[in-house]
Amino acid sequence: MSRAVILLLDSFGIGCLPDAAKFGDTGANTLRNIALHCQNVRHSNLKLPNLAKLGLNEAAKNCTGQSVPGLENYSILPNVLYGFAAEKSLGKDTTSGHWEIMGAPVLFEWGYFPKTCPSFPKELTAAFIKAANIPGILGDKHASGTDIINEYGDEHVKTGKPIVYTSADSVFQIAYHEGANGGLERLYEICKIAREILEPYNIARVIARPFIGKDGKYERTEHRHDYSLAPQTPTLLDKLVANNDTVIGVGKIPDIFAHQGISKAVEAHGHTELFDKTMEEIKTAPDRSLIFTNFVDFDMKFGHRRDVLGYANALEEFDKRLPEINNYLKPDDIVIITADHGCDPTYKGSDHTREYIPVLVFGNKIQGGSIVKRETFSDIGQSLATYFGIPPLAYGKSFL
Repeated sequence: MSRAVILLLDSFGIGCLPDAAKFGDTGANTLRNIALHCQNVRHSNLKLPNLAKLGLNEAAKNCTGQSVPGLENYSILPNVLYGFAAEKSLGKDTTSGHWEIMGAPVLFEWGYFPKTCPSFPKELTAAFIKAANIPGILGDKHASGTDIINEYGDEHVKTGKPIVYTSADSVFQIAYHEGANGGLERLYEICKIAREILEPYNIARVIARPFIGKDGKYERTEHRHDYSLAPQTPTLLDKLVANNDTVIGVGKIPDIFAHQGISKAVEAHGHTELFDKTMEEIKTAPDRSLIFTNFVDFDMKFGHRRDVLGYANALEEFDKRLPEINNYLKPDDIVIITADHGCDPTYKGSDHTREYIPVLVFGNKIQGGSIVKRETFSDIGQSLATYFGIPPLAYGKSFL
């Protein structure tokens, strides 16, 4: 027995689910639409040879019936399992996707804020202003995070009022200038206050969104923090820690699970640092470790911003680095590459898209082949429970 690694490409969907119309996402396909855009706009194929050798095209083709342009002519390696998974959870958000992967699908409705202005109930706003001891709030609507800081940044710096906004996800987002009105420390303080106040509203995450700049020209920094509700049922992470195994969360993973079921939290920002820190942990992690990394920029910088070529370039950079992992794997180690939802950058709006996720698994002792369609993301967690030899989770079927 050795270690397992999950590389989660945040928002890397591979085709819309049958219920996508309910979410307004008919026709969304993050991977294939990026590949088509590369052909039509960049006039070159999306270059993902290493992911293709891990079965990405076959998984996508089995999912939608269509190959991904540029990925068709690669032979799948012998020690690879490949397939795709449907989401059982009722949402298409980060929290639901991650929790379901770890065996705790979200089978209840999150709380959401209406697409009105103001978005937040008056009593919630009043309670937040009083408890946080702030002069008021700005925003109070659905908005793009990059747009709203330029809209209200000057007023925020002048008045000390935080910029508060939401989206189609179950989130309460607070933007705050790092160099004014108490900066990061104050932002994190009021986010913790908001987390407590929001308990009755069943909002999945409070997100701290720090930014810098001046005179109407602002940009977000990488000091974001998520304040999540804790999973309502034990996850694979909880069970591993209870078994005295090691769970290493890299990047935003600890925040997503409210730091529950985490042995070691590794802070990292940006894909280069996230990959570097993941390699460091693979080099040194003890036996019976799970290393779990979220590559957030696919979603945050490219999916939500509808930056198709930026997303494509980030995928190609990730693909180039993949072979590095093989230098540090032990004979029994396994690696799983997957996602948590879609965020098709060619699609209308700026929200997540309801999609299947890829499930690509490799390791020296993996008996390769197709694992076809998985009915829930929890099959990943259940398979890892099998791999680590711990009691089965409540949801999912093992493919190992």
